[in-house]
Amino acid sequence: MLWRTFSWLVVLLVGAASGAFWGFYQGGKSVWIWLLVGALLGSALWWLIDALRGLRVVAWLRFGDLNEAPQILGLWGEVVDRARSLLRQRARDIASSDQRLKDFLSAIQASPNGVVLLDAQSQIEWCNQTAAQQLGIDVERDQMQRIGNLMRDPVFTAYMSANDPDESVVIEGRGHRMDRPVRLFLQRHRYGEGKQMLITRDVTLVEQAEAMRRDFVANVSHEIRTPLTVLSGFVETLQTLSLPPDDQQRYLALMATQAHRMQSLVEDLLTLSRLEGSPNPGVHSQLPLAKLMQACEQEAQGLSATMAQGAAIQTIEFTVDSSLSEAVLLCEPRELQSALSNLVSNAVRYTPADGTIQVNACVKPDGSLQLSVKDSGAGIAAEHLPRLTERFYRVDRSRSRESGGTGLGLAIVKHVMQRHGGSLVVASVLGQGSTFTLVLPSTRWRLNPLPQR
Repeated sequence: MLWRTFSWLVVLLVGAASGAFWGFYQGGKSVWIWLLVGALLGSALWWLIDALRGLRVVAWLRFGDLNEAPQILGLWGEVVDRARSLLRQRARDIASSDQRLKDFLSAIQASPNGVVLLDAQSQIEWCNQTAAQQLGIDVERDQMQRIGNLMRDPVFTAYMSANDPDESVVIEGRGHRMDRPVRLFLQRHRYGEGKQMLITRDVTLVEQAEAMRRDFVANVSHEIRTPLTVLSGFVETLQTLSLPPDDQQRYLALMATQAHRMQSLVEDLLTLSRLEGSPNPGVHSQLPLAKLMQACEQEAQGLSATMAQGAAIQTIEFTVDSSLSEAVLLCEPRELQSALSNLVSNAVRYTPADGTIQVNACVKPDGSLQLSVKDSGAGIAAEHLPRLTERFYRVDRSRSRESGGTGLGLAIVKHVMQRHGGSLVVASVLGQGSTFTLVLPSTRWRLNPLPQR
């Protein structure tokens, strides 16, 4: 401000001196008038130059580049410096806001939940890829389209027209089929001036898990209630009636059978719980393949002889490739022996007396070790194969109970194989028999035993 005042005074004095000089030059008449005229002309010239500098600053503010500010001294120069500083700070703030917005949108984009932003007319302003996939929305094509025109589900339409946005709803998702259901959880929230945010989440697995939990509880209750009812009936009979010793022994034998059935069920449930709650086994424990096959063969022969009771006994064959004579399995021995024994005992139970059971161990070209159990039983229809490893699932419930099964054996086998990085493969043809195969990856077996520590 001082420089501005000083420069004006200088120009004013120069103008006045010039006017006085001109008056003296004209003969000395009206010197004061010319002095005043010179001062006014000098002041007008200063204000004109100052106005031009101001217009230059205004033009820069309107159309100029922030990095190419005019070089001006005085007050206008200070205005330029201050304006440039403010503009740079504003540019930094805008860039920071844009970056925060991008980070926020990126975070929403990476969210496992779907997010759809709707304006006051329920038009799509933005949505992430998760919501687009779940609702069948094209992010670019459907922008600013009314979501009601894209989602024709009556449940969704009724939900979006409801006044209370805090309620939630579950609808059928994109690609829903009866054999492969897709269920979506939806909830909307109001924000801003009439805008809404729609949250979507795939709850298919959650609903399936809840259904499995309900079925599991119902199946366990049913499986335990049946033997308990039989036991209660026999106990009541023995308490109220005087029976001959032979009948008493027969009833007691039936009671023992039902008690054993409940005990087997509880043991299988505890086994499943232990498998699901414990860490996967390491590769330090060893189980010789020959020892495993020998133990299972002895169990199979004993079970077959017990079930035959004087009738024709089944033909049971255990074979191991010659290259696997010294092979060892790097596994939890008790778990793997239980898995193979389970498959062999099932084959014995469901194969007729004159049938054949073949258990074979071989190596496949990919290095995996396969233990297959093939029987000549009745076989299993194709529609039952995908559900065989479900808990308590039975193809023929009455026949399974007669054979003493709990309905948990194949579920246990599947969990054992998953814990060892392997799999259970089932192939069957109705009327021709079944083949159950345990597949162990190459990391779970070796030809020579590991050195003992």
